[in-house]
Amino acid sequence: MSTEMKRRIFLKRSLAAGAVGVAAGAGLLTPQEILAAWNKAAFEAKELPSALNELLGVSDHEASADINVKAPDIAENGAVVPVTISTSIAGAESITLIASNNPVPLVANFKLGQGASGFASTRIKMGKTGDVVAVVKAGGKLYSAKKEVKVTIGGCGG
Repeated sequence: MSTEMKRRIFLKRSLAAGAVGVAAGAGLLTPQEILAAWNKAAFEAKELPSALNELLGVSDHEASADINVKAPDIAENGAVVPVTISTSIAGAESITLIASNNPVPLVANFKLGQGASGFASTRIKMGKTGDVVAVVKAGGKLYSAKKEVKVTIGGCGG
């Protein structure tokens, strides 16, 4: 690599680092907005109804065939269980993921922007065999679907 090319790479990276520094200094890259959305009470609730009330304002949900929960039938390691949720419910505002038999059942909450497709995929920890429940909020109502996952080696202290 020529010295001219090395100089260009150095200048580009220096410029990028400087721009990031200025943005951080101006408060544009702080996680305050994200941290402000953290609902500690909901994620520490030991029972599902109270977690849903804290997080979504209601806890009553009805089963829906428009929600698909994709997870393995048997998870060989409860510490890493892949889960994918998709929904065709129009106007979905959020997707909440619950592991019903975990000590703290609320696992994740995905807020969806307007016009976003109802899709979320992640890996969760499960302490023992139980249902993985997806709760979709749309139009002020909650809809749910579940899938049982058998765990052979526990991930939450098991």
